[in-house]
Amino acid sequence: MDSETSEEVAHEFLPYFRAYKDGRVERFFGTDVVPLSINPASGGISTKDVKIVKETGLTARIFIPGGISPGQKIPVLVYYHGGGLFMGSPFCAEYHNHVASLVAEARIVAVSVDYRLAPEHPAPIAYEDSWVALQWVASHCNGEGPEAWLREHADFQRLFVAGDSIGGSIVHNMTAQAGVEGLPGVRLVGACLVQPYFAGKESAGTGVEDRSWLFSCPTTSGFDDPRINPAEDSRLSKLGCSRVLILVAENDDIRDRGLLYYETLRKSGWDGEVGIVETQGEKHVFHLFNPDCEKARALLKTLASFINRKPGGGD
Repeated sequence: MDSETSEEVAHEFLPYFRAYKDGRVERFFGTDVVPLSINPASGGISTKDVKIVKETGLTARIFIPGGISPGQKIPVLVYYHGGGLFMGSPFCAEYHNHVASLVAEARIVAVSVDYRLAPEHPAPIAYEDSWVALQWVASHCNGEGPEAWLREHADFQRLFVAGDSIGGSIVHNMTAQAGVEGLPGVRLVGACLVQPYFAGKESAGTGVEDRSWLFSCPTTSGFDDPRINPAEDSRLSKLGCSRVLILVAENDDIRDRGLLYYETLRKSGWDGEVGIVETQGEKHVFHLFNPDCEKARALLKTLASFINRKPGGGD
C-alpha cells in the first residue's frame, strides 16, 4: 500500500479521534487510566476493575462509597460511557471522575462498563457487550456471582442504568431488551439518558454524530435502525423500567434528539413515568469537561435525586 493511500481518512471526530482506511486508529481521548483506590483512609470512593468475560476481554470498573457498613444495601447503577462507540472508557479521567462523583453524591454502587469499541469491534458488539454486562450484574442478586462488592452491598430491587451521548442510546436498548427478555431477580427501577444521541427525522449523515453512527455500525440499515431510532423500535412501549429521566443541554447540537426521544416515549403507550430536564447555556457533555461548574454540580444532584427517590414516589 502506498503512503498516499495509507493516509486516507475513513472517519474523524477531531480533536478526539481519527481512523484511516488502512485500519490504523488514533485515539486522543479516553486512553488514560486513573489508578485504582481501595479502602482509602479518607473514607472516600473505592474502586476495582473486574473482568466480566475473559474470552472477549469485556471488563468494568466498580465504584463503592466509603463509610458503608458490612452488609448494608444501597442502590446499584450500571453506567455506559459515550464516545460514538469508538472512543472513551470507564478508566479515563473524565468518566472515572464523573462516576466517582455520582457515587459519592448518591451513595450508590456503580458498575461502569468497558464495552468493546469500533472500528476494531464494530457495533452491534457494543450493545451486545452492554447487555452481557447488565446480565452479569443481575447474576449477583441471590448472593451469588463472583464480585463481593455486589453480593454484599447492591440492592437489586433498586437497579438503575445511565449513560451519556451514544451511551444514552445503549441505555435505551438495555431497558428495551430488559422489557422483552426480563432480568430475573432484579427490579430495574429507572434509566437516565444524559444528552443522548439518537437518529432523528432530520438525520441525513451530514453531521459528525450521524456519520459516526454509520462508521461505528457498518452493517446498519441507516437512520431507521431501531437501535438508534426509537420511533422505529417496536420495544419502545415495553421498556423494562418504571421511570426514565432525560437530560438535555440548551446549546447541544443534538439537543433535539433528546427532546424527540421524550416525545416519542411519552406517546408510545409505555406505562412508566418520563421526565426531562434542560441545562441552560451549556453544550454537549459539558459536565465531563467542566465538572466543578455550578451547572455540572446541579446535573449531578438531579441524577442522585432521581436514583434516591423514595419508593412510592411514582415507582
